[in-house]
Amino acid sequence: MSKIDDLIAKYCPDGVGNIKLGELLDYSQPTKYIVESTKYNDDFETPVLTAGDSFILGYTNETEGIYKASKDSPVIIFDDFTTSFHWVDFDFKVKSSAMKMITPKEGVNFKYVYYAMKNIRFKPSSHARHWISVYSEFEIPYPAPEVRQEIVDILDRFTKLEAELEAELEARQQQYAHYRDELLNFDGQDIFEDLGLICDVASGGTPSKAKKEYWDNGDIPWLKSESCNNEPVYSASNYITELGLKKSSAKLLERETTLIALVGATIFKTAFLEFEATTNQNIASIKSKDAKNLNDKFVFYYITNLYNDLKSKMRDYGMLNLTTLRQFKIPVPPIEEQERIVAILDKFDALVNDISSGLPAEITARRQQYEHYRDKLLTFKEAA
Repeated sequence: MSKIDDLIAKYCPDGVGNIKLGELLDYSQPTKYIVESTKYNDDFETPVLTAGDSFILGYTNETEGIYKASKDSPVIIFDDFTTSFHWVDFDFKVKSSAMKMITPKEGVNFKYVYYAMKNIRFKPSSHARHWISVYSEFEIPYPAPEVRQEIVDILDRFTKLEAELEAELEARQQQYAHYRDELLNFDGQDIFEDLGLICDVASGGTPSKAKKEYWDNGDIPWLKSESCNNEPVYSASNYITELGLKKSSAKLLERETTLIALVGATIFKTAFLEFEATTNQNIASIKSKDAKNLNDKFVFYYITNLYNDLKSKMRDYGMLNLTTLRQFKIPVPPIEEQERIVAILDKFDALVNDISSGLPAEITARRQQYEHYRDKLLTFKEAA
């Protein structure tokens, strides 16, 4: 038997009873902690939090109305509408009044309650406040103090491991960005060519939605600009027929073609085709004219690295046209150097982005393991 099994057998031989969250927790409104200005800056000290997925919205220099949380005095911030919540053990301000500040009643093992709340399966079906009328009424198993603490210790170890992996991933991402910038910096070198001279640059097309024969039972992958996210793309959600491809005036693109969004929310973002496909008219395709002297993956990495610069310089540019794109200057170092750069960046990319083999895969595996053990640890025989 494991230690937790021994503790349950010793302290909870007849099962475990349930208790309502409202009997364990207090709540307060966040009104006095709401930030006044949303002019955030990473150089400021105090984080501004939301109980939603984004969590840290930015940092403020405001010094009044700061919630004083710490390792010894943590708080749960709870979104009253979505029921999303976070454990917070540092000073902060909040973005809006749409949350509750949750604290423990006297003698409650707060961390145990937090983990047990994570096991509650509830999705709001209406835009209403939930803590008082719904969430605080949920019951959680509440075993003996010794059992609660052992569960917290086990889950804390899982949480720490995941945090360490996420910190390593962030460090590797920064390292990747540094090396990418260094490797793709050719300033001062007389090796630049117009993109249109060394690559075929064209836009896609959209066959008529009214013509079912252009879409029904199609087997040609057809991509929208949302597919451009500065990374390789491996699949499509939409398909057209051979007739639809012919009528759209687009063409079937080869593997290892660079794509770039010409308009919309993803303007200037790229993709690298890992399969044959075609695109709509809001995407331009870029394919080397001479594969012996220009590596297509090098072109992808270089143009992708221009994203932040393009977004900054062309802030008010509503659409990127093919004429402008063909005039982009890109470097053409010796093919051996291109291939060396691609090999290095491919390794970094796999480490920080590959969900099947890199750090993201390991983080996902650890998170699944944590959720499995959390479910198992928080499932008890009910007291009679």
